[in-house]
Amino acid sequence: MSNKTFHIQTFGCAMNEHDSETIAGLLSEMGYESTEQKKEASVAIINTCSVRDNADKRFFGTLGQLKKIKEMNPDFTVCVCGCMMQQQHVIDTVKQKYPWVDIIFGTHNIHQFPKLLESVLGEKQKMVDVWDDGGDIVEGLPVKRQFAHKALVNIMFGCNNFCTYCIVPYTRGRERSRHSEEILAEVRELVRDGVQEITLLGQNVNSYQGDVDFAGLIRKLNEVEGLERIRFMTSHPKDISEELIRAYQDCHKLCNHIHLPVQAGSNRVLERMNRKYTREHYLDLIRKFRETRPDIAITTDIIVGFPGETEEDFQDTLSLVREVEYDSAFTFLYSVRKGTPAEKYEDQVPEDIKHERFNRLVDLMNELSLKKNKALEGQVASVLVEGTSKTKEDTLTGRTEGFKTVNFKGPKDIIGTIVPVRITEGKTFNLEGIFIEK
Repeated sequence: MSNKTFHIQTFGCAMNEHDSETIAGLLSEMGYESTEQKKEASVAIINTCSVRDNADKRFFGTLGQLKKIKEMNPDFTVCVCGCMMQQQHVIDTVKQKYPWVDIIFGTHNIHQFPKLLESVLGEKQKMVDVWDDGGDIVEGLPVKRQFAHKALVNIMFGCNNFCTYCIVPYTRGRERSRHSEEILAEVRELVRDGVQEITLLGQNVNSYQGDVDFAGLIRKLNEVEGLERIRFMTSHPKDISEELIRAYQDCHKLCNHIHLPVQAGSNRVLERMNRKYTREHYLDLIRKFRETRPDIAITTDIIVGFPGETEEDFQDTLSLVREVEYDSAFTFLYSVRKGTPAEKYEDQVPEDIKHERFNRLVDLMNELSLKKNKALEGQVASVLVEGTSKTKEDTLTGRTEGFKTVNFKGPKDIIGTIVPVRITEGKTFNLEGIFIEK
């Protein structure tokens, strides 16, 4: 193992995962090799998330573990970055309570990391360099992808929505969109490198404003030769356009899946969240998507226990979930985020009530997910094979167009390809199937 090794631990969303791929690419260009073991690394990077309280706790717990490695190896370089580092109170805490951290940088100056690392290694001094604003988008940064056959592609950065519970506009800055030709050039290069599926990333992809709108970008990407699948995340319901809905009918490479966060089913709660749409508008969008693409899989995000949420409000959420019949959902207990408007709301919901409601929602979602997956039994799905199962070495795993995980037996040489799989059993969280050999 080279003494120039790195280990990256990532918390948070796909945007953070892609940032970590960029950091890995930058380090690889510097001659560093990746290692899965922290204690074997000469440089450790923690890429942080500020959206949920649980991610905060895991981050500080991980920092504590790195102290032991630092004590055994004084040359071990500890770096922290990501959304949490865009908050001054977090930086102050790290500096005061975790003095073994060598470099602190943020979401806007990832491209500067090689210079920061070289400076710290050369001068043996700690460095804090966090930018308040991202400025112009830096193109052409190297990326070390997690998968050979699929890739994450940023189309925009930042967020202008200011939902009252969310810290992202403060950590990622204002919206900035890439030019479509830059995106197309990147995707064409990825396809030449063997990529079959791309996921377009943005805090709110629907508000993409390059030289074309978001639907126009998808139509351009649909023409890229060799590209098989297009996905995107995350969508904001207030910015869904009729053109985007039509793209699901016209663009054969656009996967039959949309992740459309609803957050709550009560208009009163949605207004307090500053979501800028109503329950009725959201349900109308669902209707239009299903009219356009009857087989579309719909997933969502839901927050339980937002300040002031009553039992009646929560029942509105449950009834919306029943009406939509989501394929799956990311469900969250509301947690106070320092610096957001909702932090100051005095009518916080007691923890025991939040947990009780959360359990009811999870039970309902599990029931619906099982029903949706059972309905697929006997059908043949096109599955992009991602690799072997984490629990069963002799089992392959992949995803359908509808973003459902399928486990099945098959030869390892089909990893990275799209193959037909007959669904034999629908379970709550995944599907079982049989590979159909040609």
